[in-house]
Amino acid sequence: MIEIASRLFGPWVRSIDGRTLRADAIAGVLGALLVLPQSFAFATLAGLPPEYGLATAIVPCVIAALFGSSLHVVSGPTNMISLALFATLAPLALVGSPAYIQLALGVTLLVGAMQWLIGALRLGGLANFISPAALRGFTSGAAALIVVHSLPNLLGVAVAEHRVGALLSTLFERLPETSLATLAVAGFAIGATLALRRTWPRLPQMLISLMAATALAAAINRWWPGAGDAGGAIAVLGNVPAAWPHFQWPAFDPGRLPDLLGIAFALTIVTLAQSISIAKAVAERSGQRIDANREFRGQGLSNLVGAFASSYVACGSINRSMPNFEAGARTPLAAVFASVWLLLLVALVAPLLGLIPLAAIAGLLLLIAWSLFDWEGWERLWRFSRRDFAIAAATFAATVTIRLEIAILLGTILSLLSYLYRTSKPSLKVMGFDTEAPGRPFIIRADVAAPLAECPQLKLARMEGEVYFGAVAHVEEQLHDLRAPLAAPKHLLVMAKSMNFIDLAAAEMWRNELHKRRGVGGDLYFHRPRAPVLELWQRVGFLGELGTDHVFPAKHVAIATIFERLDRGICAHCTVRVFAECKTLPPPVAPLLA
Repeated sequence: MIEIASRLFGPWVRSIDGRTLRADAIAGVLGALLVLPQSFAFATLAGLPPEYGLATAIVPCVIAALFGSSLHVVSGPTNMISLALFATLAPLALVGSPAYIQLALGVTLLVGAMQWLIGALRLGGLANFISPAALRGFTSGAAALIVVHSLPNLLGVAVAEHRVGALLSTLFERLPETSLATLAVAGFAIGATLALRRTWPRLPQMLISLMAATALAAAINRWWPGAGDAGGAIAVLGNVPAAWPHFQWPAFDPGRLPDLLGIAFALTIVTLAQSISIAKAVAERSGQRIDANREFRGQGLSNLVGAFASSYVACGSINRSMPNFEAGARTPLAAVFASVWLLLLVALVAPLLGLIPLAAIAGLLLLIAWSLFDWEGWERLWRFSRRDFAIAAATFAATVTIRLEIAILLGTILSLLSYLYRTSKPSLKVMGFDTEAPGRPFIIRADVAAPLAECPQLKLARMEGEVYFGAVAHVEEQLHDLRAPLAAPKHLLVMAKSMNFIDLAAAEMWRNELHKRRGVGGDLYFHRPRAPVLELWQRVGFLGELGTDHVFPAKHVAIATIFERLDRGICAHCTVRVFAECKTLPPPVAPLLA
């Protein structure tokens, strides 16, 4: 039974025991409590009734957790996806109307199908192009967004804006309206969590702090009713609607299908980019390995099922995933527990849930955001790679100022451009012999302060890196510099075992170099080119032009063979004699005078 479950859900099934179940159950309680206000708010952003937000926090959450790859990612409604859905569907139907709701369910169904297909076709490797630098910038940017969007509830100031700039500007203008009582509740939740972490680290600190802060807010609202937001009570969750999903068939107008396909494709790219970025960000902290294809299939299946269960488009949520990890979740069952707890809480103790202060939730989110910044990681980037630091900083700025998916795309593009720039300048290093060291090892001539003796007929060089169309011009320039001096050696031996890849443009470049060398009486040779390189040379005919006798398995074999092909007239007057084979020659004669 366990074997079947592990094949269906993943190897984490084998790790389930009493300790993991307890940890997941506790993390699930916190996840259920945190998602309550978010699900209401995000459904409103999407132009849907609140119960659709609750359903999206339950059904897709369970499916994505069980059939995905990440141990800690929790799916559900998100602010960006909600806003994107509202922006794309509002022109098609009256917001909140039955037709609008059916269109939202139809888009969810199409998004799920596209996500599942991407995973089934094993295109998840595209996620590997999200670099660690871009991921760091995205994670820190997401943390900054959590902070910014938590500030109104933290300060007890109502702000209707959702854009970061407008929200901060409005908040600054209304700063004098800050409720000290609300701020005190948030501070109490933060302080209690930090104190519990220090004194009783094994307890569910955030859950205990949330309960204590709820009691404090209830006391303030009872005894000082005018001390809260805008001279009233401290804001709480309030009325909690029924959470049981209503199963229905998405019955949208078939004539809208072309419009919905375009919307669904855009949202598919957005949700997958956001989900895999969050999965990789959490995995970086937990040490887990993510299977992108499985994660995509799990996300797709969650939206396919969710479309029939009153859910709209769901994806990985940074606001739920990081708290889930920080709360001690061990397996995806924490997300399942969160959904079960949410159902039970809403069904049994909805009035008590309505007393949870928004300020306490904001305070806990602030703590989570702080842990996401990873200041040491930023310091390492600054010290060791300014280029990667710039990529991370640009991704961070984009995450904070524009849409999440665009920020991820920008960071990925910058990372790819940086990679292309680095790989477009492979190194062709001139080699020589260290005649003083035992065994006369090969060394890079540029690394030695004193000039090394060099054979006047044979140049030794080591090619490092990929040689493709973007790098051909740079390598051609280096090859030209080796040929340019009048007394430059006419023969060139390229040590090619570090030349990992070439394309047709590179093969043509080596053909041109061969012709130029032979045109002046020299030749071109290679030491240990890789099998894929030899295969391409064979296909394009270059290996036939070069000759298999110009490709050598070992350096000493190459030098011994090439030595026999050198001009003995030049050898007779040479005083360098760098090769061991040179000892077989007669003593050098005096050079001829012009």
